[in-house]
Amino acid sequence: MKKHRAFLKWAGGKYGLSDVIRKMLPQGDCLIEPFVGAGSIFLNTDYDHYLLNDINQDLINLYQILKEQPQRFINDAQRVFTPENNQPEVYYQLRSEFNASDDPYFRSLIFLYMNRHGYNGLCRYNKSGGYNVPFGKYKKPYFPQAELEFFAEKAQRATFVCEGYRDTFARANTGDVIYCDPPYVPLSKTASFTSYAGNGFGLDEQADLANAAEEVSTEQGATVVISNHDTIWTRKIYENADKLKSIKVARTISQKGNGRKKVAELLVKYNKK
Repeated sequence: MKKHRAFLKWAGGKYGLSDVIRKMLPQGDCLIEPFVGAGSIFLNTDYDHYLLNDINQDLINLYQILKEQPQRFINDAQRVFTPENNQPEVYYQLRSEFNASDDPYFRSLIFLYMNRHGYNGLCRYNKSGGYNVPFGKYKKPYFPQAELEFFAEKAQRATFVCEGYRDTFARANTGDVIYCDPPYVPLSKTASFTSYAGNGFGLDEQADLANAAEEVSTEQGATVVISNHDTIWTRKIYENADKLKSIKVARTISQKGNGRKKVAELLVKYNKK
């Protein structure tokens, strides 16, 4: 199977792990992702139907628009990727227009532009909901035309929703497969980066997600696979899982380039059938 990259740069994206994760996912009619992010697992699996959720409304609006108006959106987005727009003053002007706008189409165009022109491909909002990633200073930001086209084509099999993960779990039917890629448990107190949508995903939510996974596999007959850091604490909250697999992964996000070492990740599976 040819591997497909997401069109967005994304902290914690699963492109590099998609083969390992795919092997843990059983067959089924529908793959449900309560934390879809940039969609690498969606793009690198083959299910008849997908239910893709994220708490980030900008992300879901962008996906919905790309599904419904692919050619118009791709053409308009390409016009924003010009050398003239790859300047800090233009970036900050567009960012400020984005934060002032409530038009989903305009916000989707600028969201893609900021994702490729902003610092390190981060997606971050302040407490009042304003996008606040600084300018990235790239020589020539890449316009992901082929990736956008592939996503738009595959999105015809997907339903996109923006809600809490518990609501998405409630939609699962017997035989469905759920893959969860939540914000990870921090490895250290300074490494906590969970504000993708301005909402914290703390230890209470981590434990609740493990409970939800166990419930949906027992009561609704769905299989659930979750990714997280491999720590004493995550092993404790996932102690009722049916399978645990630890893998070493090279980290690509770090303040210091030399700090990019391998860390252990955990893949857990709840499968009560």
